[in-house]
Amino acid sequence: MKRFLILLLPAILSILQVAGQETPKADSTKAKITMKGLFQARYAFSSHKDIDINGLQHANGKAIYNDFDIKRARLQFTSKISDRTDVVLLLNLADFKSDPANKVLENAYITYRLNPYLNAKMGQFRPAFGLEDMYPVDVIKSLDYSNQYTAFGSNGWQSFQIGASIYGAVPGAVPVKYELSVVNGNGRNQTMDNDNGKHFSSRVELGLIKSLKMNLGLNGGLATVQGSNVYATGVDLSMVLPVCKKWKMEIETEFKQGDNHALYYGLDSAKRVGGVSLYQMWGMYFLPNLRYSINYHRLSSLEFSCRYEYFDNNFRHASNPRQTYTPMIGAEFLKSYNARIQFGVNIDHYKKNIVGTTQYDNQLFVLQVQSRL
Repeated sequence: MKRFLILLLPAILSILQVAGQETPKADSTKAKITMKGLFQARYAFSSHKDIDINGLQHANGKAIYNDFDIKRARLQFTSKISDRTDVVLLLNLADFKSDPANKVLENAYITYRLNPYLNAKMGQFRPAFGLEDMYPVDVIKSLDYSNQYTAFGSNGWQSFQIGASIYGAVPGAVPVKYELSVVNGNGRNQTMDNDNGKHFSSRVELGLIKSLKMNLGLNGGLATVQGSNVYATGVDLSMVLPVCKKWKMEIETEFKQGDNHALYYGLDSAKRVGGVSLYQMWGMYFLPNLRYSINYHRLSSLEFSCRYEYFDNNFRHASNPRQTYTPMIGAEFLKSYNARIQFGVNIDHYKKNIVGTTQYDNQLFVLQVQSRL
């Protein structure tokens, strides 16, 4: 409990700072529903014919190494039922292409805004536990979220989870944004929690240098899973460096570490060695994105990025780190990524290749198009 209070202390102080301040009066509004959408399609092919597009190495050489795919076909509905309350639903219809169990429904939550400093949310949403939780995938500066985002999502810290949170922002010389979350931690669209433990997490984001849009994020969480105490922690930094009139460099970097209880409890009990604390993961990524605002007819900008990732999902027990390079070029049409074309390649290098698994060196080329509705 002491460790958890230490993790929440920055956010608690932020709340106390604004206690007693006058709540701004809100204008009454009529109930209305808005709809948005996202379409993403891609063509992907592996440079090795014995490795499929999911990265699985086939010893018999029979792999599906190229494929057209609808990655996302999302519809989002937002109902503003009062001046303080919103209900949000987000569906990914592309999930119907396979078994839709525990899929399709992504966001389903209600928010209540007390004032700018204190708000509440309950339902299924992405708890704030890192820089990648701060924006949707359609504006990401690479082809997709990082490997560590996927792994920490599988462990209940990120991606879509069921629970509740309080969040807000505190202005000042150093602006502060915070979010405190408690979730089941066993993924989206589950009939119930798989144990009585919950994931408690916090994120505090500090606005350091306004002219550079420099933000520092601090993340921490504690949970009880199948009777074992587990943790996760992380830090991230983002900024925008102006180069000249039409050029700017956007930089993101993030580090995370925590127990990989999903791996531990996914093993047969006879194959486990020691406790869950021996199964730990850590990762980092660095993502520079050079953006050129061209504004030529309908072409708004060109982007050039190369994300570097280092991730090890079991560094204390059976380390086999994965290094991933993702060079990419993208063209933005219209505004706000309403139309976008990207071409890039995921280059994976493992310390050791393991036959018949996804832990195998590969290069996956991807051509992706998207449109925001």
